[in-house]
Amino acid sequence: MLRTHTCGELNISHKGQQVSLSGWVQRSRDLGGMTFVDLRDRYGLTQLVFDMDSNAELCQQARTLGREFVVQCHGVVAERSSKNNKLATGEIEIIVEKIVILNRSEIPPFTIEENTDGGDELRMKYRYLDLRRSNVKANFELRHRMASAVRNYLDQQQFIEVETPVLIKSTPEGARDFVVPSRVHNGQFYALPQSPQTFKQLLMVAGFDRYYQIVKCFRDEDLRADRQPEFTQIDCEMSFIEQEDILAVFEGLVIHLFKEVKNITIPPLHRMSYADAMKYYGNDKPDMRFDMKIVAYKDESCQQFIIPGKFKVVDEAEYVGGIVCKGCAEYTRKQVDELTDWVKRPQIGAGGLIYIRYNTDGSIKSSIDKFYSQEELKTILEHAHAMPGDLLLILTGIENKTRKALSELRLEMGNRLGLRDKNNYSCLWVYDFPLLEWNEESERFHAMHHPFTSPKTEDVSLLKTNPGKVRANAYDLVINGVEIGGGSIRIFDKKLQAQMFEVLGFTEEKAQEQFGFLMNAFQYGAPPHGGIAFGFDRLCSLFGGSESIRDFIAFPKNNAARDIMIDAPSAIDETQLKELGIRTL
Repeated sequence: MLRTHTCGELNISHKGQQVSLSGWVQRSRDLGGMTFVDLRDRYGLTQLVFDMDSNAELCQQARTLGREFVVQCHGVVAERSSKNNKLATGEIEIIVEKIVILNRSEIPPFTIEENTDGGDELRMKYRYLDLRRSNVKANFELRHRMASAVRNYLDQQQFIEVETPVLIKSTPEGARDFVVPSRVHNGQFYALPQSPQTFKQLLMVAGFDRYYQIVKCFRDEDLRADRQPEFTQIDCEMSFIEQEDILAVFEGLVIHLFKEVKNITIPPLHRMSYADAMKYYGNDKPDMRFDMKIVAYKDESCQQFIIPGKFKVVDEAEYVGGIVCKGCAEYTRKQVDELTDWVKRPQIGAGGLIYIRYNTDGSIKSSIDKFYSQEELKTILEHAHAMPGDLLLILTGIENKTRKALSELRLEMGNRLGLRDKNNYSCLWVYDFPLLEWNEESERFHAMHHPFTSPKTEDVSLLKTNPGKVRANAYDLVINGVEIGGGSIRIFDKKLQAQMFEVLGFTEEKAQEQFGFLMNAFQYGAPPHGGIAFGFDRLCSLFGGSESIRDFIAFPKNNAARDIMIDAPSAIDETQLKELGIRTL
């Protein structure tokens, strides 16, 4: 070994010991008679001391060391006269007796420090240097601890880890596949798995009643901060269970992770139906760190609460809804105008914003004063349970679009009011999703989750009469407004699966071609089963307080799905294309 200790473990108890350290030069400071060098490795930082009076030649050698030189040093542990309480090794320093340069380094393109001067693209190009930074390295230490905690918990629950294939059959449902041409079978292609869904169901047929895998998955889709073309899932499946069993086991996993990794004890998870999530929060992954429910004034259920015939914008709208912003009655006209401009942005798409200010003295001021009396405005405020000091914001328009806009406005107000603290956590199960959604372009129903999701038992008869009203035996885990995981109870009856394929527009031949292997397996005693998959990268970024999963992926792609470090994707040799039977354009 080229070291007796790491750069993060020495302390005052090692005083007087002869040690050897190896690592990278973080920085050096020449103070004339003394030279100080900070040596860094994966574990921390240790200060090296070179004394001109004791060994001038060695001190001169230390002054030639550049940033990121790889060195080995031998010396004696001494107590620091000026201690650094922010550093684990801040009580000691090494009086160096010998130093060996193991490898020299060019000047790095950016500083290898927590507050670097490198931009995103530059750091991604030199990702191997970026990974040397202590705060980036901490992300992967967290990721490692989370993977270990997941495995420990699932092992205790009698789950078995099984690897499933990476080269599989392409399927038409879901996101676009990445495809891999076959050299042996020219003109035919493998697909990279979007998830191990069918294989884990086959494992249930095979009798592996509790399976899990921390597995790489692939989707050829447009990227955002929380998406990458390749990502990691905690993929799980169980047999002989009902929905409640799965929620209990994996709620336990979430509680275990918070305790083991964050040392936080979280309460039992909230539960909410999909219908209530859409009604009160405008989306199926509500951020429950703060209240601010959407209040409907006009929709299918309450018809029209606001007095009709007063204001054309309200009267002609399909939907009218609002949110109460507690303590915001003092918002200035300029602040309200800023919010109006914000909701009019193309990303939000609202036509305008109605406000009613309920002043602390009980008076009311609004943008619709000329249409409604003070008493009528007060009734509108009371419907939303607004109190003096509150501000009511109302949007009108097409129901689905307006609910979505209100959802975004709610989140924006949560940000502006400091209600979305990343160090606070609110976990939620959302259940009873629609089984199917209608696609106008293809003019047919598509599975909201996937074709193997079981309908609610009481809704099975609706598959023939009203498929759009069928609820799924499905559930999502939402933490702080982010979908972290999702799953369902699966169809395990061949006849019901065939009926599902029929509703989705599959012919019997097409269903057999795509999923015949699974349907055939169901003939040999498939048990009742269900499962869930967690986005492991998202879970890590949530625990690490980052909005981007790229911070927790060692070598990520950029927003254009490129790896700029290795320059991929790239063209391949004509000889390879010929072997694969692929012609260039």
